Amino acid sequence: MKSIVTGCAGFIGSHLAERLLKEGHEVVGIDNFSDYYPKEIKEKNIENLLEAEGFQLIEEDINNLNLKEIVEGADYVFHQAAQAGVRASWGENFKIYTDSNILATQALLEAVKDANIKKFVYASSSSVYGDVDSLPMRETDNPRPVSPYGVSKLAGEHLCYLYWKNFGVPTVSLRYFTVYGERQRPDMAFHRFIKAILTQDEIVVYGDGRQTRDFTYVRDIVEANILAVKYAKSGEVFNIGGGNRISINEVIRILEELTGLKAKVKYIEKQKGDVRDTYADISKAKKELGYNPRVDIKEGLKREIEWIKSYYNI
Repeated sequence: MKSIVTGCAGFIGSHLAERLLKEGHEVVGIDNFSDYYPKEIKEKNIENLLEAEGFQLIEEDINNLNLKEIVEGADYVFHQAAQAGVRASWGENFKIYTDSNILATQALLEAVKDANIKKFVYASSSSVYGDVDSLPMRETDNPRPVSPYGVSKLAGEHLCYLYWKNFGVPTVSLRYFTVYGERQRPDMAFHRFIKAILTQDEIVVYGDGRQTRDFTYVRDIVEANILAVKYAKSGEVFNIGGGNRISINEVIRILEELTGLKAKVKYIEKQKGDVRDTYADISKAKKELGYNPRVDIKEGLKREIEWIKSYYNI
């Protein structure tokens, strides 16, 4: 089996590529090592991949590649690459999001429409929902993103649907809900919080800390991708959450308990584009994919703490 993993040096993509190799796939990884966060972090993410038999790295922007040549003979495409960040997606920066999240997705879909692949799995986001009238968030809800990032991810979903509808590309879109765990990006909350607590620095919280999120451990996200390629149907969208909806303040309390250290917390103004609450109804993914998140928030945080300690030698 041959799989293409875009964003292979990122947080989720590197974990997914490792899992695919363990399952006997030949993996072609694509990553442009964008400067959204330091390149050395991504290089560290793929140290094991570069030493593994059956892995090939292509270091280039998706929009600059001969994608038809790359996807030829591929069984599966896992499109994890994206310009991340809700708060950074405003103003002139939005061009980066249109190029990386919309144009790159369209280019990939165009490349695979005649390639006879078995499944195209698109990494979407809970950000497509925006602020909903009621929880939990369901796939049947009308998505109304409140950030340019969310708009770009929803556009990718729509592209997947229309390439399935018009050309039969076997797409499945997975809406990830706040992913955490080892290799989490340095700009993400848990990474920042844990590092700050361990070094007794100040934690900055946007808003009052009572906002809630459905947190999903990275290996559960990877499992959802593996299940998606086994799914018989196409053209569908699934929520992929962790069943761990808690407030930011409660997360900080758990981190204090796990580290044995007191957090120094500074609350500042809520940022534009941040939704108040997220909570995934995963009943569709459970029923149709067989998805069942296995790692609860306390265990997942414990693993991320150990990784942060090791990574920074704290």
